[in-house]
Amino acid sequence: MRLFEGTEFDRPPACDRCGKPEEVCECPPEAAPKINPGKQTARLAVEKRRKGKTVTVVRGLPAEGNDLPVLLKQLKSACGAGGTLKDGELEIQGNNLDHVRDELNKIGYRTKG
Repeated sequence: MRLFEGTEFDRPPACDRCGKPEEVCECPPEAAPKINPGKQTARLAVEKRRKGKTVTVVRGLPAEGNDLPVLLKQLKSACGAGGTLKDGELEIQGNNLDHVRDELNKIGYRTKG
């Protein structure tokens, strides 16, 4: 219930971009601005997990401004391995440090590790 609902001062909420009431507004939702890959540094590491499994981990890329699921898909296909996205970190199965570094550099990211 709005504050002035039912009175002469009642105004339905309006869109900030087009000025139409929100019920009839057809503006597309705003997408988060993309961050230039050249201004970001990805930190790479190879970690050993339970049962002797190795994982290549990519850290340091913020979730806002990056499409991490798409980046993960590119890295997995470049390495020919599986992987996952956990807590904002990309994990690629196996010791694929060189493949991941080459692919990130090709995209334009700076890398450390």
